[in-house]
Amino acid sequence: MRKVTPIFFLSAALAAATIYSCKKSGDHVGQALSQGTEVLEMPAMPYDYSGSGFGIPVDNNKAALGRVLFYDRHLSINNSVSCGTCHKQALAFADDATFSRGFENRLTGRNSMPLQNLPGPNVFGGVGISLFWDGRSSSLNDLILRPINNHVEMGVADLNTIPAKLAELPYYRELFSAAYGDGNITNERISESVTTFLQSIQANRSKLDRQQQGEKVMNAQELYGMTLFDSKYNCRSCHTLTPAVYYGTMGQNFVNIGLETTPTDKGRAAITGNPADEGKFRIPNLHNIALTAPYMHDGRFTTLEEVIEHYSHNIKNAASLDSRLKGPDGKAMKMNITTDEKAALVAFLKTLTDYEMITDPKFSNPFKIK
Repeated sequence: MRKVTPIFFLSAALAAATIYSCKKSGDHVGQALSQGTEVLEMPAMPYDYSGSGFGIPVDNNKAALGRVLFYDRHLSINNSVSCGTCHKQALAFADDATFSRGFENRLTGRNSMPLQNLPGPNVFGGVGISLFWDGRSSSLNDLILRPINNHVEMGVADLNTIPAKLAELPYYRELFSAAYGDGNITNERISESVTTFLQSIQANRSKLDRQQQGEKVMNAQELYGMTLFDSKYNCRSCHTLTPAVYYGTMGQNFVNIGLETTPTDKGRAAITGNPADEGKFRIPNLHNIALTAPYMHDGRFTTLEEVIEHYSHNIKNAASLDSRLKGPDGKAMKMNITTDEKAALVAFLKTLTDYEMITDPKFSNPFKIK
């Protein structure tokens, strides 16, 4: 088990003393907690929804606590993995592996989805929000605890053991006190604070966002790709890109895009029990899509070009194939996207990359090796 002894400092003169200090609400004092070569550093930066479209402020102290929990390997049964292990900031909080490895190095069953632009339970009352590829969770608070409890991912069979385990770590009492007014650790507070942190991760400063806000930053090829995306190939009918609805369809829609004639993964049908839902998966958010390869629920495509080629020539005649992907004869369409069009579509999709979000220090791993 990693041991981290807290050292809270307000100035260089107090750097070696064990001190905790918190400014007025919404302001988090820089902290360092260290022993040996490991240091837990918290930047004094606000977590907010600036420009997100939701207009809901984030509690800085809860988000700061959630950030530590998100990256803390103590939430796994053997202290080997954290949420951040499978959701990497540089990759828009996705994973570049087809399947991620859990606490015993076993592989998960699906590709890790990116974590960005996610509404929490306080947005839209939690109604109509479906998370994970198959929509098995209806709120971020619920989503947070599922990987911890998963027998492959983090391996904690009894979630009731988590609060006592965290209470043994020297830095959580102060963090929980700052967030909640006392040092009591509960699973409800754990999930709420991580939810608050995830809510603050907003991709809204991409080239496309700036173009939509009135700046003329996209070149001719990118604009052509956007026209193809919006009109000729009707991609926007599934993937909403307007600034106020970054979550796309708010996770309500699940579609079968014809990856297989007979789906090996039942997808949404495993949750609903409805055969008409076989092979249907949640429509993903496309912000930072250029960073989140491999693509699809099973990571079968390694490049955006391969994804576009699927729609161009390889859509399969699945029984539950979405009607938007069928031709006049009722069978899977072939879009026959040209080479120039593919290049334009890829160029457009790359304009959705938010380089600020993936390098923002307030979203980074606070556990540093020095």
